[in-house]
Amino acid sequence: MSTAFTIGKLARQAGTQPETIRYYEKIGLLDAPPRSEGNYRHYGPPDQRRLAFILRARELGFPIDNIRELIALGEQREHACSSVDDVARRHIAGIARRIQDLQSLQRELERMIEGCPGGRVADCRVLEALQPGAPG
Repeated sequence: MSTAFTIGKLARQAGTQPETIRYYEKIGLLDAPPRSEGNYRHYGPPDQRRLAFILRARELGFPIDNIRELIALGEQREHACSSVDDVARRHIAGIARRIQDLQSLQRELERMIEGCPGGRVADCRVLEALQPGAPG
C-alpha cells in the first residue's frame, strides 16, 4: 500500500479542500511536495501530520503568523517549551480582548432592543443606531 497521497485524497482525509492545501503551500506552511511524472502532487504522512496540525490550530483561532511560529518552534526540538507557551499566552490575550469586545457589543445591542418602543420598522431604534454617523 502506498503512503503517497494525491491532493484530493489528502484533502478528503483532512476534511478540507484542495484549494486550502494549495494556499498553505503558497504561504509556506506546507512544503511543496514532490510531483509525479504526470505533475500530480504526492504527499506523505509527514505532510498529513503537518496539515492536521495547521487545521487544528486554525480551528483554535491561531493566526497564520502564530502557526508559522509554532511550526518553526516545533522543528527546534531542544528549544525551551516556554517559547511555545508564550505564543499560546499571546493567543489567549487576544481571545480575552475579543470576548470583551463581544460582551460590549452584546450589551449595546441589548440596550438598543430594550429602548425599542415597538411599532413600525421606520421607528426601529436598532436600525437607526446602525446607520453611519449615528450616535454611539
